[in-house]
Amino acid sequence: MQHIFAFFCTSFLGAVLGVNFPSNIQIGGLFPTQQSQEHAAFMFALSQFTEPPKLAPQIDIVNISDSFEMTYTFCSQFSKGVYAIFGFYERRTVNMLTSFCGALHVCFVTPSFPVDTSNQFVLQLRPELQDALISVIEYYKCQKFMYIYDADRGLSVLQKVLDTAAEKNWQVTAVNIMTTTEEEYKSLFQNLEKKKERVVVVDCESERLNAILGKGFMDIDLGKFKESGANVTGFQLVNYTDTIPARIMQQWKSNDAREQPRVDWKRPKYTSALTYDGVRVMAEAFQSLRKQRIDISRRGNAGDCLANPAVPWGQGIDIQRALQQVRFEGLTGNVQFNEKGHRTNYTLHVIEMKHDGIRKIGYWNEDEKLVPTAVDQQGANETTTLQDRVYIVTTILEAPYVMEKKTNEPLQGNLRYEGYCVELAAEIAKHVGYNYSLQVVADRKYGARDPETKMWNGMVGELVYGKADVAVAPLTITLVREEVIDFSKPFMSLGISIMIKKPQKSKPGVFSFLDPLAYEIWMCIVFAYIGVSVVLFLVSRFSPYEWHNEEVEEGRDQPANDQTNEFGIFNSLWFSLGAFMQQGCDISPRSLSGRIVGGVWWFFTLIIISSYTANLAAFLTVERMVSPIESAEDLAKQTEIAYGTLDAGSTKEFFRRSKIAVFEKMWTYMKSAEPSVFVPTTEEGMKRVRRSKGKYAYLLESTMNEYIEQRKPCDTMKVGGNLDSKGYGIATPKGSPLRNPVNLAVLKLNEQGLLDKLKNKWWYDKGECGSGGGDSKDKTSALSLSNVAGVFYILIGGLGLAMLVALIEFCYKSRSESKRMKGFCLIPQQSINEAIRTSTLPRASAAGTSSGENGRV
Repeated sequence: MQHIFAFFCTSFLGAVLGVNFPSNIQIGGLFPTQQSQEHAAFMFALSQFTEPPKLAPQIDIVNISDSFEMTYTFCSQFSKGVYAIFGFYERRTVNMLTSFCGALHVCFVTPSFPVDTSNQFVLQLRPELQDALISVIEYYKCQKFMYIYDADRGLSVLQKVLDTAAEKNWQVTAVNIMTTTEEEYKSLFQNLEKKKERVVVVDCESERLNAILGKGFMDIDLGKFKESGANVTGFQLVNYTDTIPARIMQQWKSNDAREQPRVDWKRPKYTSALTYDGVRVMAEAFQSLRKQRIDISRRGNAGDCLANPAVPWGQGIDIQRALQQVRFEGLTGNVQFNEKGHRTNYTLHVIEMKHDGIRKIGYWNEDEKLVPTAVDQQGANETTTLQDRVYIVTTILEAPYVMEKKTNEPLQGNLRYEGYCVELAAEIAKHVGYNYSLQVVADRKYGARDPETKMWNGMVGELVYGKADVAVAPLTITLVREEVIDFSKPFMSLGISIMIKKPQKSKPGVFSFLDPLAYEIWMCIVFAYIGVSVVLFLVSRFSPYEWHNEEVEEGRDQPANDQTNEFGIFNSLWFSLGAFMQQGCDISPRSLSGRIVGGVWWFFTLIIISSYTANLAAFLTVERMVSPIESAEDLAKQTEIAYGTLDAGSTKEFFRRSKIAVFEKMWTYMKSAEPSVFVPTTEEGMKRVRRSKGKYAYLLESTMNEYIEQRKPCDTMKVGGNLDSKGYGIATPKGSPLRNPVNLAVLKLNEQGLLDKLKNKWWYDKGECGSGGGDSKDKTSALSLSNVAGVFYILIGGLGLAMLVALIEFCYKSRSESKRMKGFCLIPQQSINEAIRTSTLPRASAAGTSSGENGRV
């Protein structure tokens, strides 16, 4: 029975795991006769993606503008059992194709112009350009322009442009060149100057664009356009200089140059790149279906294209889902589709045609929109040696990095400035070997990108837009800056820190001598003193060895059973107090139990007094400062102290991009605080800290914080540790010939120790506050009267109390004697004199001894 069960399980698993997934996937291909490069790209891609299942093509060359021929070819391929079709369409055939795909559930992957359709079975490889075009028009601030389009692809884009023009009051002249003749091309462009049309937007295929520009500019003097600042801007989907596209294109050319020598590989088309990515989309989709073991076999009459009613292919929806879920980095960037089959999360490169060729000036994506990255440097010659020109070094006025020299003599050029970065720039120039001119950035900003205009400001902007060659300044190396400029190795390491106004030092109070021990300890000592005294009194009363006979004068008889005990309650208190004060007294315990009590009390007082003495000097001589905050967490959880950063810089960007809960909470507060907690310059932030009376904390780089702490009036301080770790670097534009020489110079200066010497020179050697800050170097540690005034108060109070007690004792004793001698009658003056005399003399032994305390207190 067990063998039968095992065989049944094996057979069942074999049936489940052995889903009849085809080893060869038939895919269709519809190519026009003119698109030979796309056909070659299709075949090359099939040879590259050979993992199972293998894609087997069914290719037909068809007139894509003929609806009848396209219908016949489409149905023929579908009846032959293709699982998906790759191909092109035109304006006349696009509606037919989308209808057939939706009715039969057949997926059609195309690099043709995108159409506004909700048919999910049509996957459009070509990205839409409407939003990108609007962004470029807004970037150039074009209020009046001509829009030239062809009817095949331009209608949807034109509608978007016209809708936006109505909102923004643009003047748009739309021209359809679908049926324009050669003579009309010439007339169109010759009338541009007459109509004052300075901006022309051309939206058509590359073949027609070449014809337009060739015929239009043939008889036009281009010198007029160059002199007026005209340029040609466009979009580029494939960056063939990147590593992956360059490698694939090299393999592609070497492979197809032998098989199809007539194909022009000098100018690869973007539709060819889209074709390559389209084949990869299908290959990865079917590989995913195979791994998931999804049955895609055909059943019934699913292959009948002209059935009435149409029978949709049941497995077509599975293929459609698999195609839309594909995502990879291809020749055209990120390849990804939304639920409608349109490209999403793609990037378009914005390029300009200049006198020296094509130059990339930015990029566009759905999230950031248009992001400018670089502009042409007029008249720049990249072959010029470093010594043949004067390089512009941009910097920022920020002590101690760059400061204007304070002198009565007029200074010129680089001699106008001094500071850490001034000397660093000189050392870099000396090691690299170039001449330079220091220029302070006009807007006094480090560099940040405006979230609305996407434009860079500050020193980063001057590098990006070609106004400077090098930036030598406290410029933080960040990811967003590294995307548009190049940095050297860090010449200084630092982190974000907190600056607050230095709290007032708390001077010792009158009774500051009590501070070495906490209030709880003093209370425990008092209770211990009373407790020890009571215990000593009790053990002395109970112990027989503590009682002894009173010594009497010679000649007198010893009274019978007249024993005395020296440790009454008052003498016990006196003994404990003397031991605690390290003074002692004239009585000592006689019994073992009493001596045990005294011994442990002496040990206790030894430890307490030693600890008190060790801490007393520090509490009397040190003026302590109590900081209201110690860390970023303290700042985040309170609302009394405001805090902010520089308005445009890496510190603000750090909080804006941080995903740490504490920093996110701080950023939420800072961006919504009223009045604004951001400051335009570090100097303004320092002033705000000083005049806020402890109600404002400034977040800045630790190096600047340490420098300001060393400057008079020495009333700021750094609290807590650094919030992050980063570095300052020397920046150059992307692709600058100075990048590598500057980087090597920084490394060399670091190895020579010059960077540390410069920091010590400008931070500490020129400091004004000393190691302790302020004028602490002029102060001594001598005690003042205010430090020990409490001790004198206690002394005076004790003496006064003793005199008061003596007067009370005298009055009490006088009253007792007068009652004993005279009763309640008045006492003559001589009797008072007698009482004073007798009270100050020792009484005769015959009068007896004092009870309990033996005459001692």
